[in-house]
Amino acid sequence: MTKHNETPHGQDIDEETVLAGAHESAVEDAAAASADETVLAGASTPRPSVPHVVMPDLPTREMFEHTHTAGDTDLDGDGTVLASTPAASTSAPAASSASTTPATPVRVAETLVASSQTAAPAAAPSVASAAHTPSAPSSPALGGTTATVHNALPPIGAVAGAGTASNEEIADFKRHFSAIVDNVSQAVVGKETPVRQCVTALVAGGHVLLEDNPGTGKTQLARALANSVSVSFKRIQFTPDLLPSDVVGVTFYDQKTGEFSFREGPIFASIVLADEINRASPKTQSAMLEVMEEQKVTVDGHTHPVPQPFIVIATQNPVEQLGTYKLPEAQMDRFLIKTTIGYPSTEYSLDILRQVNITDRAGELKAVAGGDDILAMRTIANKVRVADAILEYIMRIVESTRHDESIAVGSSMRGALALTRCARVWAAADGRGYVIPDDVKALAVPVLAHRILLTSDAVFAANTPEDVLTRILGEIPAPQLDVR
Repeated sequence: MTKHNETPHGQDIDEETVLAGAHESAVEDAAAASADETVLAGASTPRPSVPHVVMPDLPTREMFEHTHTAGDTDLDGDGTVLASTPAASTSAPAASSASTTPATPVRVAETLVASSQTAAPAAAPSVASAAHTPSAPSSPALGGTTATVHNALPPIGAVAGAGTASNEEIADFKRHFSAIVDNVSQAVVGKETPVRQCVTALVAGGHVLLEDNPGTGKTQLARALANSVSVSFKRIQFTPDLLPSDVVGVTFYDQKTGEFSFREGPIFASIVLADEINRASPKTQSAMLEVMEEQKVTVDGHTHPVPQPFIVIATQNPVEQLGTYKLPEAQMDRFLIKTTIGYPSTEYSLDILRQVNITDRAGELKAVAGGDDILAMRTIANKVRVADAILEYIMRIVESTRHDESIAVGSSMRGALALTRCARVWAAADGRGYVIPDDVKALAVPVLAHRILLTSDAVFAANTPEDVLTRILGEIPAPQLDVR
């Protein structure tokens, strides 16, 4: 007898129908379980693996440098292997043996070992052929042959010096240095300190920024230094409409020869006067960055070195700011020394007035040294000894500028190097072959002052970088040297 069950919605469902539905659900669950077992069984069953063909290692670039053919190996222009007969013949058995290997699981470690063992004989013929090539350079990879070791920089901590300057070299340096200073002092009267600083920058291979009021003799000093040394001299009057090509040069098409030629700008001189440099636009000012740091000019992808010795003497007026562009910090850091001239004393002013008929004092000077003399003086200055105590003293000064509460941005490592180079020139000019703390003290302000930025509070307190550096020099004790 069939019973009828009534659902809440009034529908009648037979028991046979319910039982049949339950039986169908059980059958579906059994089929699903069987399928899961099949999947698990398939996962545990090893599948046929794809044959692994081991490719031989290609020869290194050092084996085939300066040659296009090494044995039976052909190379293209940049050293890429195009064909290798020994490698192909050696790798063929490896491929055939791999194809006949039965389908068994292969571990990764075993595959790597097999690859290294198979690739070794493949690269051996190329190595042997390259070793017999006369033009191939020596390399440690060529079967134990002697390697060519190029000169490198000395390791950190080692002293990279150029020897020790003799007494005769120091005396010759002092004689040339004094001759140039005395000659320039005839045009710029009563200003021996800024004159010595400019000559120091010339010998050290740096640049000078003269910042002072109009009429103090900035241009006169630059022209007097140029006339005292028999080297090329160019003057650039910076204006707002000056272009970078007006400074470094331009590439033009020569119709006579049918080729492009480079016309050098006024920067290609040993002594360059950049008059009122802050009147040029930032785009033109940036054209001076490369030549001031690297002593070369790049135009249209071609690099042109400037003559040696090379120095840029720039002038700017700190009073008048209308129509000017402040030099960026990157360019300020390129200057080795920033100094001022100031007004002469009453005594020297009267002497100048008594010679009022001389309208161009710098133009009356004759050369007392040549470019070779400056380069020889630079070589001697590189031999001046700097004790470790002096180097530590310089670094304490530089690091104090980085941690002082009145300084927002301290001096970089370029400032420490500049101070060291200038101190060596200053010592040789004084007739010494070694640097003393007084040399560092005399040059710390003109070398480091323009490289630091004061905080806003220090600026509001009317402090200057020169004042802060003078205070730092007074706080750091100078080392005691035994010069015997």
